[in-house]
Amino acid sequence: MTPSDVPSMGRRQFMNLLTFGTATGVALGALYPVANYFMPLRAGGGTGGTSAKDELGNPITSSSWLATHQAGDRSLVQGLKGDPTYLIVQDENAIGDFGINAICTHLGCVVPWDSGSNKYKCPCHGSQYDANGKVVRGPAPLSLALAHIDVKDDNVLVSQWTETDFRTGEKPWWT
Repeated sequence: MTPSDVPSMGRRQFMNLLTFGTATGVALGALYPVANYFMPLRAGGGTGGTSAKDELGNPITSSSWLATHQAGDRSLVQGLKGDPTYLIVQDENAIGDFGINAICTHLGCVVPWDSGSNKYKCPCHGSQYDANGKVVRGPAPLSLALAHIDVKDDNVLVSQWTETDFRTGEKPWWT
């Protein structure tokens, strides 16, 4: 064999690089959807959100909600991840800027609003929460989770609450 019969190192390196690059591209293309599945969703933080939905799964509009709900009303809607969330009517022209997740922090029961005592009362083990969802009687260890409520173009939007919990002055436990 003469030295001219042996392929140059440059060609061999190019072919190795081409093979490695192709294999890496295929592997990353296949693994991207898997990695994306395990990445947590990004929270909206009050600037966007998902539509609040009624019991039938229809998006709620502010005008229709205020036409059928009086000031001070606290009614359940489907909020983040489909969790039951209290939508609070401040007055005849406005929905409150926060919603209260209705899942008890003790065992996960849905906590109904008791308008007579102005509290949320859990039927499972007697936990009680004030009008803003702060725990006032156990065995529930934590206050009810908060969510941002925004009205954009008459649509009622629910988004993750990431700021300090105004009821306790602490970071939110639910984020």
